[in-house]
Amino acid sequence: MRLISGPGAFRAYAQEAFSRDVRSLLRSIQVPTLVIHRRDNRYYPVALGRYLAARIEGARFVVMPGADTAPFWEDPDRVVELFREFIDEVGPQSTAPAPVDRVMATILFTDIVASTEKAQSMGDALWRRLLEVHDSISQRLVGEYAGKLVKNTGDRIMARFDSPGRAILSAAALRNELLQAELPIRAGIHTGEVELRGADVSGVGVHIAARVIAASAPEEILVSRTVKDLVVGSQIRFEDRGTHSLRGVEGDWQLFAVAST
Repeated sequence: MRLISGPGAFRAYAQEAFSRDVRSLLRSIQVPTLVIHRRDNRYYPVALGRYLAARIEGARFVVMPGADTAPFWEDPDRVVELFREFIDEVGPQSTAPAPVDRVMATILFTDIVASTEKAQSMGDALWRRLLEVHDSISQRLVGEYAGKLVKNTGDRIMARFDSPGRAILSAAALRNELLQAELPIRAGIHTGEVELRGADVSGVGVHIAARVIAASAPEEILVSRTVKDLVVGSQIRFEDRGTHSLRGVEGDWQLFAVAST
């Protein structure tokens, strides 16, 4: 273990690991889950394992004696025995995959800044031509980053991506190209569980993404803490925008602005 890196590299790794926050994803886990924790682990207190199990529906929590972070390094035979007991207990029917209509996805919202004022000052004909430019650019750049355009309501779009990184890159490309067309936008991104309803998408994950864009400033790409944590290791850089209370969403949410891609 001591030979895999120097102190500086391990310090950077530990700081990055401890900064991740995936609490908002725990409720979306829909498979039988076994959480094993060593009682005397000083690296991760046993309260963290208990918290994890309490927020994964139906999870089984087992505390074992010992202190090692990887539970299978101490008394591996007992750990394998626990695995076997758990698999026998849940059975083949309980391990069936989650329904295909509920998936993890990254939702991107964008809207044109001050669209009502622009429409009034330009007149219907010119505004309609600008919206056609907006629609064409949006369709192209969402597709270029492997996304799917779900809705287009004139001055706002909603798109779905399998990758939070691609969603951010798509939003940045949209912002830059639409700004050249004198159509500044703002964007909001969140990753969470959504429900597929034909061509449409719904669920709490969509609701949170809509609240994130409501907190964004003109020409800003704002993301939830979940999105930031999921792109750890990429070249994307963020600026902390503090915690926000998102209307209709429980708790405070830490939001970040994309600083560079």
